Amino acid sequence: MLTTVSHSDLVACSAGEVRAAIRSGSYDQHTAGLAAGKLQCNLAILPEKFALDFLRFCQRNPKPCPIVGVSDSGDPFLPTLGQDIDIRSDVSKYRVFRDGTLHDEVTNIADIWADDLVTVALGCSFTFENALLRNGIPVRHIERGLNVPMYRTNIGLVPAGRFGGRMVVTMRPIPEAQVDKAREISRRYPQAHGAPIAVGDPAEIGIKDLAHPDWGDSVEIKSGEVPVYWACGVTPQNVLLDAGLPICITHSPGHMLITDVAEDAETTILRKN
Repeated sequence: MLTTVSHSDLVACSAGEVRAAIRSGSYDQHTAGLAAGKLQCNLAILPEKFALDFLRFCQRNPKPCPIVGVSDSGDPFLPTLGQDIDIRSDVSKYRVFRDGTLHDEVTNIADIWADDLVTVALGCSFTFENALLRNGIPVRHIERGLNVPMYRTNIGLVPAGRFGGRMVVTMRPIPEAQVDKAREISRRYPQAHGAPIAVGDPAEIGIKDLAHPDWGDSVEIKSGEVPVYWACGVTPQNVLLDAGLPICITHSPGHMLITDVAEDAETTILRKN
């Protein structure tokens, strides 16, 4: 009988240990706060014939889509991001889209893997959260063991081929006196969405109600705090969905690929690919 583990069981574990728990099927929850100090990635897996346009799209929209790794066609391994990473099994939950419609949500994609699939790994805002915490800036969803809240916005993206749409953002309540510090810290991580794209009134970027995120969990905004918004890796999920590809696979929101790469080494990844 398979033994399941909880988020709290894995908090002190290494990236490899967390991936092993995911690969075995013991863990299928969100990855926020796990493998501290290691780069976490959003995923887009799509047929090779669409991959070049998608990469162009990411290059034109680096805030929500910072590329940190690209696989060879049909190869499920990502050696530049870690030892023995198998993209078919090492993410705690995947979304499978067919013809622009969510077809399934699964914990393993080995049975649908194909020789023409290309994996694009994109930086994730989870990466800079540990730096915020180290500098005394609270991260509410981690404190409460929740998934970060994510919202659709009215911010347009630069299109490429059939790929285009509007940006998705994450929100973290930050004490007003620490907003500038949070901005400066996150700016150091350009391959993890970098500095915030907005602060304050959600209506200015098209968000109607912070209490009802489109993905993730609602978090309290306390007195003296302001909402701060970062570009989010769910953006390419929406773009892929709107493109209506015959098949594409992404991570489920909040369920990232945890790599062996140190958070401060993002720029070296691009040179290795």
